[in-house]
Amino acid sequence: MPYIDMSLDQLGSYAPVLEAPADFDDRWASTLDEAREHPLDVEVTPVATPLALVDVADVTFAGFGGDRIRAWLVTPAGATGPLPTIVQYCGYGGGRGLPHERLFWAASGYAHLVMDTRGQGSAWGHGGHTPDASGGGDAAGPAHPGYMTRGILDFDTYYYRRVLTDAVRAVEDGDRLVVAGASQGGGIAIAVAGLTDVGAVLADVPFLCHIERGIDIADTDPYQEVARYLAVHRLHEHAALRTLAYVDGVHHAAPATAPALFSAALRDPTCPPSTVYAAYAAWGGPKEIDTYRFNAHEGGEGYQQERQARFLAELWG
Repeated sequence: MPYIDMSLDQLGSYAPVLEAPADFDDRWASTLDEAREHPLDVEVTPVATPLALVDVADVTFAGFGGDRIRAWLVTPAGATGPLPTIVQYCGYGGGRGLPHERLFWAASGYAHLVMDTRGQGSAWGHGGHTPDASGGGDAAGPAHPGYMTRGILDFDTYYYRRVLTDAVRAVEDGDRLVVAGASQGGGIAIAVAGLTDVGAVLADVPFLCHIERGIDIADTDPYQEVARYLAVHRLHEHAALRTLAYVDGVHHAAPATAPALFSAALRDPTCPPSTVYAAYAAWGGPKEIDTYRFNAHEGGEGYQQERQARFLAELWG
């Protein structure tokens, strides 16, 4: 596909000024305070697998509303003592899948926690295992997309309020934590870094950034879910866009202080590069970005993962 957005030269100077809701900080602070009223109550259950070089555990913890959120924890076999940890969030529609699918970080000497996304896990991969209990009970997941318009008329009911709260809770029990993800996972990682302290951020072709522009120029889902919704509910535009502003990565990037490595792809029809660069420009801490000129939403894939490993090695020695 040809360029769908901006040239690399244009992107380098693209820094839109977006106005967050006046109560942005207060509503997120109250949301997280409410979640912290529930003990984190981490449960770690070892899982027998045929993998000889890593140990696997099934982890659960209390997320939004005290709902039980599941994750895989994969560590180098026999590792003792604390390890630097990669907390990974999943792409849109996917779940934590099977533990043997992601071995790179454990093979690199890290603990690797892969968090399920509540209610998701039925669009690709090998499934998710966490219902969106606060969004409608155990019957509310895992389900097939879309999720973008669930509860969209008010922040208090919005689906991603719950997801981002889960993601913050996943990093509240450890040191030297890196938050990471691609697409939706990258957008979640950006928000987490803006809402709490983390050690570093790896955000690949992130979703949920400069959302209103994404709705206007992306020609695929998930952004087009919102466009189709508003094509029917013509009078809901103001309320919907206001709700989306509370989860927009541009607003979460500004208070973030952790070192961050972003990536973008110039032919990405799903998360257009200008939306990624908007969050990158707003980032409050040290930052780098790799841009793949000839790639679409797959971005750098394995090349970018190797780059991430080098980025963390340089950061932490």
